Amino acid sequence: MEEAKNLSKAYEPKQVEEKLYHMWVENGYFTPEIDYDKEPYTIVIPPPNITGQLHMGHALDNTIQDILIRWRRMQGYSTLWLPGTDHASIATEAKIVETLAKEGKTKYDLGRDGFLERAWEWKREYGGRIINQLKKLGCSCDWTRERFTLDEGCSKAVSKVFISLYEKGLIYRGERIINWCPSCKTSISDIETIYDDEKGHFWHIKYPVNGTDDFIEIATTRPETMLGDTAVAVHPEDERYKHLIGKTVILPLMNKEIPVIADEYVDMEFGTGAVKITPAHDPNDFEVGLRHNLPMPRVMNDDGTINELGGKYSGLDRYEARKQIVKDLEEQGYLVNIKDHDHSVGHCQRCNTTIEPILSKQWFVKMKPLAEPAIEVVEDGRVKFVPDRFSKIYFNWMENIQDWCISRQLWWGHRIPAYYCQDCGEIIVADKAPEKCSKCGGELKQDEDTLDTWFSSALWPFSTLGWPEETEDLKYFYPTSVLVTGYDIIFFWVARMIFSAMENMKKEPFKYVYIHGIVRDAEGRKMSKSLGNGIDPLDVIDKYGADALRFNLISGNSPGNDMRFFWERVEAFSNFANKIWNAARFVLMNTDENKDYNTIFNSSKDNFTTADYWILSKLNKLIKEVTDNMEKFELGIAAQKIYDFIWFEFCDWYIELVKPRLYSDLDEDKSVAQATLIHVLKNSMKLLHPFMPFITEEIYSHIPQASESIVISRWPEYDEAMDFASQEENMEIIMEAIKGIRNIRAEMNVVPSRKSKTIIVSDREEVRNAMEEGSSYIQKLAHSSEVIIKGEKKDIPEDAVSIIIEGAEIFLPLEDLIDKEKEIERLMKEKEKLDKELERVRGKLSNEKFIAKAPDKVIQEEKDKEKKYMELMDKVLERLKVLK
Repeated sequence: MEEAKNLSKAYEPKQVEEKLYHMWVENGYFTPEIDYDKEPYTIVIPPPNITGQLHMGHALDNTIQDILIRWRRMQGYSTLWLPGTDHASIATEAKIVETLAKEGKTKYDLGRDGFLERAWEWKREYGGRIINQLKKLGCSCDWTRERFTLDEGCSKAVSKVFISLYEKGLIYRGERIINWCPSCKTSISDIETIYDDEKGHFWHIKYPVNGTDDFIEIATTRPETMLGDTAVAVHPEDERYKHLIGKTVILPLMNKEIPVIADEYVDMEFGTGAVKITPAHDPNDFEVGLRHNLPMPRVMNDDGTINELGGKYSGLDRYEARKQIVKDLEEQGYLVNIKDHDHSVGHCQRCNTTIEPILSKQWFVKMKPLAEPAIEVVEDGRVKFVPDRFSKIYFNWMENIQDWCISRQLWWGHRIPAYYCQDCGEIIVADKAPEKCSKCGGELKQDEDTLDTWFSSALWPFSTLGWPEETEDLKYFYPTSVLVTGYDIIFFWVARMIFSAMENMKKEPFKYVYIHGIVRDAEGRKMSKSLGNGIDPLDVIDKYGADALRFNLISGNSPGNDMRFFWERVEAFSNFANKIWNAARFVLMNTDENKDYNTIFNSSKDNFTTADYWILSKLNKLIKEVTDNMEKFELGIAAQKIYDFIWFEFCDWYIELVKPRLYSDLDEDKSVAQATLIHVLKNSMKLLHPFMPFITEEIYSHIPQASESIVISRWPEYDEAMDFASQEENMEIIMEAIKGIRNIRAEMNVVPSRKSKTIIVSDREEVRNAMEEGSSYIQKLAHSSEVIIKGEKKDIPEDAVSIIIEGAEIFLPLEDLIDKEKEIERLMKEKEKLDKELERVRGKLSNEKFIAKAPDKVIQEEKDKEKKYMELMDKVLERLKVLK
């Protein structure tokens, strides 16, 4: 143990944080043992992308996880916080393609193997960046168990799940409408599609009825898709169109006959009550097409240009084709009109390109059978959302779930383990490439596509622990305890982990899902690159230290709610760190490292003063309340309570109350005071440790007889024997008296050096006894020359100032507080000044020209001034009356 006096004058986070983090890792404090005598507590990190940079959302998310892990570790659990990163297929591939473009290359120039080599290089270069940033934040992850979604073990799990679901008929390959990003050139899932309201148009177009002069008018927001129309649909009950059902219309511009069909999907009240059906380019039209066995021609290429089926528009970009088609419709007399129409448009979450619904042959997961057990596990409480309101969002999504398109037209990621026979078309799904087709012996070719990133991250809670192998880690640490994440990925990730776990492990992946909000800027806006309002957590750490950032993120934060980031708050918590540091320095400078304070404390119960009993009772209550708050995931409330205790009760009150004893010649009294200070400092540092790990460790390491490290020290426990209710109540009365006296002295501008007699009157014996006990505190902290305690009002100076507190009245003789003549002189000058101000303001308010011309705001300001001056005048006159 270093010498107690070695705590430097000021707390310098930069000099402390890296040194301590290195020491924690070196000593293996974050690496748990498998110990069946201990209860496990596991969190798997939401794996950040290898393209990532730590942002404020990550900082909040990981601070919450670290608080929970550090707290449970101190409680004696075998805690595993398993870290790792995600290969993030679309995001990473896009970054590498962007880098290649700057070199004048495409991914096709490198070929698949060359591109993947480049991607692994990227992972080696950038994959560790966010890990190092997490270390700077103080995250106590077990880095010996770090995982990556594309590592060998996770890849093995992905392959096993795919094969298993395929063999059960839950994975299938088929043609369906998917969301297609023409920029990323891949399918994207519904939840990777962001919908924005946009101003658009309805183009009303005439479709001539074949062989007549009649026509049907339809309206569309996407005229370019009409090139792929294969029918016009009307409602079977719609009297306007019943006579046309079964007939054909001519598709304008394409000069092609298409049928008029009846389908209940059509809304008779919307638009014209007739809709064009384009099965290959609209999900609803696709379903109509299936019901009516319609052809499904796809008229668009992967890059969003019109293909060869688009006739003269072939090769045009979709929006260029739209302009040309509208122009031609108008010229040929088919365009009725164009109406403004606001509608919701899907965009790729990654690149913000407008997505195109396209018919495509893809791999899908059948979701209904997988969703049922995943719904049940939340319904029966095996998985609980914190706060519970998010379970409604989860149920809503799971109950209306669509099949999941899992194939992506990318190279970086888990390649689909499906092989196609080039001779007979047989599909073989296997974890290793078969040598030849099992049906005809022909040559096999592996599917070019990779799996959606979320397919592998859905397995994260168990694949990271070694599944499909039956590892010791899996047996001991699964299911995990809590999953901490933002509300924005409940569908992306949380739901998928739950149904994947129920399918593969037959057990829930975690017991709790702690949902937090997002960190917004000071104005309440979402932090984004486009607004330029993002704040780099590393900049905050560099300026104020990790502890101040962490405490700022958690203090006042409540589950599920967004929070605002204010630099002023970080600075305030940096000041809190300095306050703690100065208090710790004071305690350590006034204690002896060679004394056994644990023994002194444990044998001192009969020698405690009222102040000692009070602070110990308050600490004991704090331990109980904070532990209860932590159990309920009320981390923000717990943080605030610790802050209030350390700042106000320990630093502002107890340390001041105890000072006379520290400077006393009575060794026993001094030792008890020192032992109490050490006990409170040590335990308050333990309570604060999960929130502010660095400063608490640095202080703890200097406390005499403290254990090896605060990280592995024992979390304080509530002890009924340390509840001192009556002494606590007595001390609160004494403090009320001190506060009352201080306030009145401050109001009267009495300098601290001017001591005054304090007369306390109470008809309650217990209050008088409490005041007797606390008279030395009142003398010191309320600048009293003498404390007199009486049972009745007798011999009280007439001009004494009185303070009323619960159960007592306190009197301070006026002559002790002020020089009467000087105070009267001062107050007369104050009265004169106020008279002038009132004359000036009343002159303005009685001036008709001023009232007529001045804005209402200015007039109101003058009225407010008059009111303020009158209130001050009342106080001055009242004081003069007392003095005279």
